[in-house]
Amino acid sequence: MNLPNKLTLIRVILIVPFVAFLMMDCKDVTFISQDVARYAALAIFILASLTDLADGKIARKYHMVTNFGKFMDPLADKLLVCSALICFVSLDRIPLWVVLVIIAREFIISGFRLVAADNGIVIAAGIWGKWKTAVQMAMVIVLIANIPGTFFYVVEQILIYASVILTIISLVDYIWNNRSVLSERSN
Repeated sequence: MNLPNKLTLIRVILIVPFVAFLMMDCKDVTFISQDVARYAALAIFILASLTDLADGKIARKYHMVTNFGKFMDPLADKLLVCSALICFVSLDRIPLWVVLVIIAREFIISGFRLVAADNGIVIAAGIWGKWKTAVQMAMVIVLIANIPGTFFYVVEQILIYASVILTIISLVDYIWNNRSVLSERSN
């Protein structure tokens, strides 16, 4: 297994401590303060997000792109972001409908990728999907930080709605650019 794929797997593994610390922010935990838990969750999320940047750059620069990486990298992003979004609903930090739109898109794309894989096609993430992921990760960081004040509330709202818009655009773009997959016949 090459380095970019290892970084992708590290991102998946980091989801467990990330969620644990994020959810401590809403519990009466006696061995750690809520602020420490939130900052730990923030640090883990940022570290996981940086592995996303690093694995792609390394894979492209050193010609280490693999089918595993094309499949697993976007899946790791989805798992990381969706786990955060589900926690945010529980923490009352984001509306449920936003999370449902984002997760519905991820299920549709995953199903689409399965159909493609069944036809021997591996589809890498497109530019709109990469922008969507970047904005969603920025949104998650701002929501975890939970900085008080009107300015930061407005930033949160802009990132939430930008995430929804990019989620929809990336879905339409992905399906449109790969629509031939739906007409492929199995052998």
